[in-house]
Amino acid sequence: QVQVEQSGGDVVQPGSSLRLSCAVSGRTFRPSVIAWFRQTPRKEREFVAAFRRATRVTYYGDSVKGRFTLSRDNNDNAAYLQMNNLKSEDTAVYYCAVTSRGLIQSSIGAASEYEHWGQGTQVTVSS
Repeated sequence: QVQVEQSGGDVVQPGSSLRLSCAVSGRTFRPSVIAWFRQTPRKEREFVAAFRRATRVTYYGDSVKGRFTLSRDNNDNAAYLQMNNLKSEDTAVYYCAVTSRGLIQSSIGAASEYEHWGQGTQVTVSS
């Protein structure tokens, strides 16, 4: 059984930084891709960042490039999302998602490709 546990959400002011954590457990499960998505009530789930283990490449959504950084532990069973210079439009519920499938690059940002999800964590950016 695969579990995805998240932590780190908070209420912060614009310009602040925040770090989210994601831990993946499952005796034989080894994620091929670890990703972060976010969602607000008015929008579809939006791709934020992902790390693909096979190529050791990290991908970012356009709205977070240069501000957010995805990192992971040596075993690729934990991932972190460092969010800097937060803006009000970053307010959302953030989800960690993993898959064991070998995704092609064009599918990395598709939420439907991920079969295991964390519980979500609220990030609120407000003055």
